[in-house]
Amino acid sequence: MIIKNKKAILLGFISTITASVILTTSSAQANSYETQTEETSKLQAYLKFTKIVQIIEDQYVDDINASDIIDKALKGLLANLDAHSSFMDAKETKELQVQTHGEFGGLGITVGMRDGALTVIAPLEGTPADKAGIKAGDIILKINDQATIGMTIDKAVSLMRGKPNTEIMLTIVRKGESHPLKIKIVRDIIEIQSVYAKTIGDDILYLRITSFDQKVVQSMKKAIRKHPNTKGIIIDLRNNPGGLLNQAIGVVDMFVDSGPIVSQKGKIPSENLVYNATAPNTDTKTPIVVLVNGGSASASEIVSGALQDHKRAVIVGEKTFGKGSVQVVMPVNEDEALRLTIARYYLPSGRTIQAVGVTPDVEVSYGEIKKAEEGISIKEKDLRRHLESELQKVDGKKDKVEENKDKTVITEEQIYKDSQLKSGIDILRALMITKNK
Repeated sequence: MIIKNKKAILLGFISTITASVILTTSSAQANSYETQTEETSKLQAYLKFTKIVQIIEDQYVDDINASDIIDKALKGLLANLDAHSSFMDAKETKELQVQTHGEFGGLGITVGMRDGALTVIAPLEGTPADKAGIKAGDIILKINDQATIGMTIDKAVSLMRGKPNTEIMLTIVRKGESHPLKIKIVRDIIEIQSVYAKTIGDDILYLRITSFDQKVVQSMKKAIRKHPNTKGIIIDLRNNPGGLLNQAIGVVDMFVDSGPIVSQKGKIPSENLVYNATAPNTDTKTPIVVLVNGGSASASEIVSGALQDHKRAVIVGEKTFGKGSVQVVMPVNEDEALRLTIARYYLPSGRTIQAVGVTPDVEVSYGEIKKAEEGISIKEKDLRRHLESELQKVDGKKDKVEENKDKTVITEEQIYKDSQLKSGIDILRALMITKNK
């Protein structure tokens, strides 16, 4: 009986090994078959492409060579991947180099694709587009006489760029307007001040960041040192279309002492990076409110989203644009290049920015806040200001007091004209009171 059991065990062991070998062999064969199938499918796709190119070259109504057909195919291919990838021919590659390294005339406008429409992310403060009245969220319907439907971002940017002091006409669709608006803009050399520092009362520092250029962190630190009595900070990122990643990371690192700030993840392992906060010279105590809107994009979303995830700031305003992808420019040959999205940004909590944006902790629409009438109890200084304002309307003259006002101070009148700023100040003061208890 014992001998029989031993035989049974031995047979069972041999059967297990045999089954394992069969399964391993079957698995290897399956993997090999899948690889062969994938290679066959890829080869068939290449052959189909070649066949179609040949048909177009032979039978299309106009003369067109294979090189031009492939260039057009590449443009369509990249444009259909996402709104930020593109194939750039020799002319477009040269224009990109001018944009990156040279001096050119422009409008001071950042655009993106939203639901297939060429949309203004934000006009940069003080630029021709800003002065002409272009607003975040405007849809550009035409550039001069050219319709933008189906137009790539690169093409739109090249049309809007040109020699300084030359005119361009944009036809835009704006929410709340019954008809498209035509706005004439004169191109100019774009020079931007990236950080504006102002005070609100004696204890709040207001920092307006218009774009993330290479001097943002340096300028912010300088402004903070210049106002040592600051008890609370408002960082205004509204209509800020983004900029340099290292500056966005640097801003967050000023107020967060540990943990991830942002990570990027792509298909290639070398592109999977995590940027962490560091402890030295970090302010973790001063209450912060960040203002955002639909014109806040890219680096602005990294800053606001990271501070929100670390519970280091209260975000106030409207949902941001949702631009959270990483592009690189790769040369194809001496003259042509490929701009390709290789990764996406992720906030400390793991959430993505791309097409989602950052939702404020407190959502507030932009607008003016009407102050309650004081009736017969109007103070003498308020009555004087009111009468001077009315006189200005009649005479068409500018109030000299207004001309000489301190531009580094935000007045009560300015606060009440900006509902988002007013809400941010109220929330910040509540945080400051709570901190001091």
